[in-house]
Order: sequence, then structure tokens, then C-alpha cells
Amino acid sequence: MSRRKTRPRTSPAAAAATVPAVTADSPCPCGLDAEYGVCCGRFHGGAAGTAPTAELLMRSRYSAFVVRDEAYLLRTWAPETRPREVDFDPALRWTGLEIQGTTDGTAFHQHGTVTFTASYAHGGKAGALHERSRFARDEGAWVYVDGDVTE
Repeated sequence: MSRRKTRPRTSPAAAAATVPAVTADSPCPCGLDAEYGVCCGRFHGGAAGTAPTAELLMRSRYSAFVVRDEAYLLRTWAPETRPREVDFDPALRWTGLEIQGTTDGTAFHQHGTVTFTASYAHGGKAGALHERSRFARDEGAWVYVDGDVTE
């Protein structure tokens, strides 16, 4: 899931002021029935290691977009496709994630895909991003490689 459109940069202070309030006790943005702190938040902080499957990495990356955790997004992006920075749009709010399907991407695989729809609101209008993301192992950890956006 990449949002690489060029737009004016937002100052760090302004970007921080627009980050949705998600606490360890909040429902996890990824949609699993768990609190953020024990779900995706544990991967963001690094204390729980890395996501063990491509799907859990996809979910944790979605949550990282919600909370605007650039360090996590860059850390979990394949080196060959990783941008220098993540350009968050302060007017965009991610509102839901639905996983349509996965192929491979378990502890027994080196590659995997996750097809998903991520809902958002931008400028008061609802929208959805449909993507088939590709993941691979890099030094044993799952990383996002790239994805095909579909209609």
C-alpha cells in the first residue's frame, strides 16, 4: 500500500496534529478483534519482533498508515522498492481494511500476496483503494515489495 503522489510537504508538527488518536487500548485499525497494543501496535514498537505472515504484515502496515508510523513503514518495505520517505496526506483518513484473499505468505513460504480493500475519507468524500500486494522475505522477515492497484 503506497501513497506516493507528489503534494506539498506538511511540517512534522502539522502532520502530528492531524494523526488519528489511537491508543494501546483502542480497537486495532486493521479490523482484527483485538486492541491495537496487542495487535499491530506490538509490531510497530518492535518488541514482538516481526509479523509472522504476509497477511499480518499487510494488516500492521495498514495500521501504520492509520497512525502515520513512517519508521515502521520504511522498515517493512523491501530495500529495492523502498522510498526515502512516506508522504502522508493530512487530509486523508483510513477508515477500514478488508482482506479479500491471500496466497502463500506463511512461515513455509518466501513470497506471498494479499489482496485487500482499504477504505478512506478524503476531503469529506469516501473512497477505496483496491490492491494486490506482493510480499517477500528479506533476511528472514516479511517485507512489502510492491502492489497492483485495481478497480
